Amino acid sequence: MNLTAIRNKLKTAGRCGLLTGLLFLLAAVPQSLQAQTVSGVGTTAASFLKIGVGARALGMGEAYTTQATDVTALYWNPGALDRIDNIQMVFNHFDYLADIYFEYFGAAVPIQNLGTFGISFSYLGMPDMERTTVMSPDGNGEMVSAHSYAVNVGFARALTDRFAIGGNVKYVGESIWHAQATGFAFDVGLLYRALFRNVKIGMSITNFGTDMSMQGRDMLIQHDISEQYAGNNENINAYLDTDGFPMPVLFRVGLSANIGRDFFNLEKYDWIVAVDAVHPNDNREYLNVGTEIDVWNALALRTGYRQLFLKDREGGFTFGFGVRFNILNTVLNLDYANVDYGRLDHHNKFSLLFSF
Repeated sequence: MNLTAIRNKLKTAGRCGLLTGLLFLLAAVPQSLQAQTVSGVGTTAASFLKIGVGARALGMGEAYTTQATDVTALYWNPGALDRIDNIQMVFNHFDYLADIYFEYFGAAVPIQNLGTFGISFSYLGMPDMERTTVMSPDGNGEMVSAHSYAVNVGFARALTDRFAIGGNVKYVGESIWHAQATGFAFDVGLLYRALFRNVKIGMSITNFGTDMSMQGRDMLIQHDISEQYAGNNENINAYLDTDGFPMPVLFRVGLSANIGRDFFNLEKYDWIVAVDAVHPNDNREYLNVGTEIDVWNALALRTGYRQLFLKDREGGFTFGFGVRFNILNTVLNLDYANVDYGRLDHHNKFSLLFSF
């Protein structure tokens, strides 16, 4: 709705009375503003920080803010890290889009009467490609690489038997050819187990940190600082001043319940239902929903839907399973997930989690 239409509504409102006029105005303004809103997609750096980790979480549609009671809490909700009872490690390999691959490693160590410490490393890479130029459209023999990485250290502590808080600090870097960008980011998370049916409520804010801008020898150019004077040096070294971009901040609020044990009193079956509301700084809000059925603490079946109600999303449906083995006093969790990316096809995700 344009300004002329709003002005006409106000004239009509003057004839109908003050209260009616306010109703006309409130109905008109949101429509005019809605046409001007943008999603913010593509306005942040280090977008790889939004790639979810752990095949269990992905199989449940990324509705994992309250269910991350393992080492992957370092990514989803550091407040849940304190729910770990023993040393854990996770190895994660994803064949991502267009020959891009993603690696993730995390480890957590609980210390009695102190809390739980964790560390993780994530890496997004691609095969080297040959550089092309206007003069060499088929390649000039020089290889170009690009990658992103993050090193994360976290800590969580239970303040009561039902409430825990945690946080992370991470160093983030991205590189393409001879240019690099680095920055620091912080995460904070909370996990609360309610008195009613042990319902879990969680919250996390991740990737809140410094802006990132590209620096390096690729920014070096030759510039003539005094073009109006003849005979001066027209090849003065100068560096391009690149813009800084914020990191992809994610605010998550989650709710989950084990309806198998806490609602239906099924002692041998865990039936978990979870939902997360997500507010990113580079897109519109959406919901993640998921469920998991665990039989005899040995086999788990999962399904979910990610980015529900998000406009222009690709795919959304997920499913997967997990099996648990006990080998030489070590618990091994092998998890698999299949994630639908719409026009970008389905992708298989695997992860291994060890508990000592």
